Amino acid sequence: MKIKVIHGPNLNMLGVREPNIYGPMKLEDINTNMENFAKQNGFEIEFFQSNHEGDIVDAIQESVTDGTGGIIINPAALTHTSIAIRDALAAVKLPAIEVHISNTAAREEFRQKSLISSVVAGTITGFGPFSYHLGLIAMIQILNELKQAQAAQAAQGQPQ
Repeated sequence: MKIKVIHGPNLNMLGVREPNIYGPMKLEDINTNMENFAKQNGFEIEFFQSNHEGDIVDAIQESVTDGTGGIIINPAALTHTSIAIRDALAAVKLPAIEVHISNTAAREEFRQKSLISSVVAGTITGFGPFSYHLGLIAMIQILNELKQAQAAQAAQGQPQ
């Protein structure tokens, strides 16, 4: 099963952009760490990054037909403004986890409200790049539980 990781605007600048807030780790390093952990646990992982809201919406919508089982998303600044990303996540009906490197609740007032949180299984914030790893652990757990439930239904002859 595949997990799609969607990185929003400016995350391609990790390691350069405000290292006092986001740390020195580059996005490529985060992706590599996640890929290794996903493989160790029998999951395929796909990464997508865009600075454009519509491209992120497209990536979410494509998840319905490309074999994605769950989405980990850091919408970055679009967390606070994008009804379109929120609606796309709600529409695809896939398990999703919202992650943020910084603790958004401890930041500027405009960063404290997420439009995304109400349509995801959970939100992980404030653990630096490790937020992504925690999100991946949670997604693997969710997907494994879904597989077990589907297997139990199939064993009982119930439609899935």
